[in-house]
Amino acid sequence: MSELTYKPFQASDYKSAQAVRWCPGCGDHFLLNSLHKAMANIGIPPHQIAVISGIGCSSRLPYYMNTYGFHTIHGRGAAIASGLKVANPKLSVWQITGDGDCLAIGGNHFIHSIRRNMDLNIVLVNNRVYGLTKGQYSPTSDRGYVCKSAPYGTVEDPFRPAELAFGARGTFFARTVDVDSPVAVEVLTAAAKHKGASVVEVLENCIIFNDGTHSAVSKKEGRAKNAIVLQHGKPMIFGENNEKGLILDGMNLKVVNLGENGVTEKDILIHDETTIDFTLHLKLATMPFPEFPIALGVIRSIKAPTYDEEITVQIKDVQAKNPTRSLKDYLMKGEIWEVK
Repeated sequence: MSELTYKPFQASDYKSAQAVRWCPGCGDHFLLNSLHKAMANIGIPPHQIAVISGIGCSSRLPYYMNTYGFHTIHGRGAAIASGLKVANPKLSVWQITGDGDCLAIGGNHFIHSIRRNMDLNIVLVNNRVYGLTKGQYSPTSDRGYVCKSAPYGTVEDPFRPAELAFGARGTFFARTVDVDSPVAVEVLTAAAKHKGASVVEVLENCIIFNDGTHSAVSKKEGRAKNAIVLQHGKPMIFGENNEKGLILDGMNLKVVNLGENGVTEKDILIHDETTIDFTLHLKLATMPFPEFPIALGVIRSIKAPTYDEEITVQIKDVQAKNPTRSLKDYLMKGEIWEVK
């Protein structure tokens, strides 16, 4: 980033003059506001930010940002964002994508941008349905989900984004709910500060085609009861009155009640988002509800070399050792002959 000192930014500095066109009550409105606030927290000037999207309802978001933006084609946001980051490493590059755009036609780009550890901020909006194309099931729709493209219910098991991210050796994974602004701003800010591929899964309702899909945590009282907000270095306690916690029972997680059977806060697992081995992170991210709470917050954040930094170093190293400087020089190297 530039070494220049800038004045503090406000959320309004990142808002464009475009009229926001999403369905009234759509979670994309909440996400947009949280993203504006997070960018103000980070303090990167709008002209040093680029927001890239593919196709889908959430992919309209670049229009509403007072930054550089590119509304690309279906599933290819990660490819465009990766190329942009390598071409201009000083930019803070954000990819806004949905569960269909990202995990269906864009699935291969998604896992490889994570595997390469591109320094991208990937915001994955998961409403478990294709909203823009009017309600077909998506790669994250639950088995048995009834919709226009599966009138008798889907017969497929869904992707779980965390499994794909960790399977691709992801270095950062977080989760939030669209309507929970404090946690959303916190994890988006953490994602931006992370060096490498950060993935933030946003649990969002599509009020038209899949309303209520995240009803367990879409209201404040529901989150208090059904979710756990993980915080690095703090015990994994949750519940309406912080009366429950998570422990390890052998190799498995287990929910316990504080005060029962002699269980105290000292027995509760401490969250360590920096552990290289992702076994526990994956268990936390894929806890089955309602037997377990839904994990929110930053689940994993580790350090690793980024692709864009490594390729920049490699280019400079090769240039320093190679006297060839022009295309003509390359064409005239090696075995050549003249035709007369």
